[in-house]
Amino acid sequence: MAQAYMQETGRDGSGPEGTGSGARRLMDRWRDRDVWRRGLVLAALAVLLGLLMLLHTQLPNRVGNLGSLTETFLPWLGLGIPVLLVLALVRRSATALIALLLPVVTWVNLFGGLLSDKTGKGGNFTVATHNVNAENPDPAATARAVAASGADVVALEELTNASRYEKALAGSYKYHSVQGTVGIWSKYPLELVQPVDIRLGWVRALRATVRTPQGPVAVYVAHMPSVRVKFNAGFTAGQRDRSAEALGRAIAQEPERRVVLLGDLNGTMNDRSLAPITSQLRSAQGAAGDGFGFSWPASFPMARIDQIMVRGMDPVSAWTLPATKSDHLPIAARVKI
Repeated sequence: MAQAYMQETGRDGSGPEGTGSGARRLMDRWRDRDVWRRGLVLAALAVLLGLLMLLHTQLPNRVGNLGSLTETFLPWLGLGIPVLLVLALVRRSATALIALLLPVVTWVNLFGGLLSDKTGKGGNFTVATHNVNAENPDPAATARAVAASGADVVALEELTNASRYEKALAGSYKYHSVQGTVGIWSKYPLELVQPVDIRLGWVRALRATVRTPQGPVAVYVAHMPSVRVKFNAGFTAGQRDRSAEALGRAIAQEPERRVVLLGDLNGTMNDRSLAPITSQLRSAQGAAGDGFGFSWPASFPMARIDQIMVRGMDPVSAWTLPATKSDHLPIAARVKI
């Protein structure tokens, strides 16, 4: 009777159709030599995806600024990994699974550090920046929302009706200056406030010395020209790139040791065209943030084109503020002077 039972159930008691036999059938399928011949196209796509991320700096910008466009949305290329993984499993392709190691390792090397929470405690100087949107229907509420961050210095960009922001922020910030379409509000005295020429023909950047209790800090506020993705021209960013070069030169010549840059740069830290700026400064989000900190578009953030960068100070924490009536999210950071 026991022998009949074992014949009916199988040696492991799982039955002829049980988990034991099912696992054996699955293993038999993966031992098939065809698992190495199947999915060669998927393997090729995995290698191409990995090489695209690994060698993104080699993509030319001469044709439609293809390199900068790819670098702006570079983290999102990682979405191709789970898609290829599922297809490789469906096809039972060992070759495709092994090839997927290249994009996985590359993506983790590029962005794995952003997945951890690097937020610290302490700091003695808080800054915030926000592109408020020229068509903002409620400037007063937007200004109050940014001031609620408790920032010692607030930078606003795309100001077309500065008086409404000045009125809303008057109670929180004793010192302020508006230059063209950018402005700075500070709890500490401002000195040497002046526009910065970023080769536009009108003012969209300023520089000011903030007299903090810990000493002077040079604060730059900038709004780089917009970029566009056009079907027949690709990623048109020539004007933005020229402005980045001009702003980079101004920062390089800055005599103050401590520097903060606040603003909408219309580009991410990965964008090579911002190298004249990013090569001199540290990203607060990259050094002390939690996650990617995407800031645009506010309805579904896909890129961090609003930046807080520092030199001569240590970022302690960086975060994204709640949405306002703008198409950008405000961002803030706390640093230690």
